[in-house]
Amino acid sequence: MRDLSHVDETGSVRMVDVGHKPLSRRRAVARATVQMAPETAARLHRLPKGDALVTAQLAGIMAAKRTADLIPLCHPLPLSALDVSLEVGHDAVEITASAETTAQTGVEMEALVAASLAALTIYDMAKAVDKGMVVSEVRLVEKTKGPRLGESG
Repeated sequence: MRDLSHVDETGSVRMVDVGHKPLSRRRAVARATVQMAPETAARLHRLPKGDALVTAQLAGIMAAKRTADLIPLCHPLPLSALDVSLEVGHDAVEITASAETTAQTGVEMEALVAASLAALTIYDMAKAVDKGMVVSEVRLVEKTKGPRLGESG
């Protein structure tokens, strides 16, 4: 259990103390995929509930800003940049979410939450017309940490 940062020596969960860590520029990128029928992919802008792509983009942004409220041991972070992009293919939507901050801990959870919620929003908006959709491959694809604040790169 000593390898798990969110578990103390007695086995209890805890929020990690990052107070001693210096501020650093941090970035993370996550992706998620929603597989669907080609007919569904072709009409994502004009579903009965509205434009699924615009709504999913906004949902991802809003979700990333609430990550610490959704995942119990996450630190609330000041996001300096957040982007959620959606690429529609023949039979799927690929969602890419990138999050940036200058903080003492990384933003991978914010990027993962953004990609996940954007995917779930597409699913919710299109489920009436496509019962066979699959949300898959939610994954972290990049995590970077820049120099400490005040240092040159």
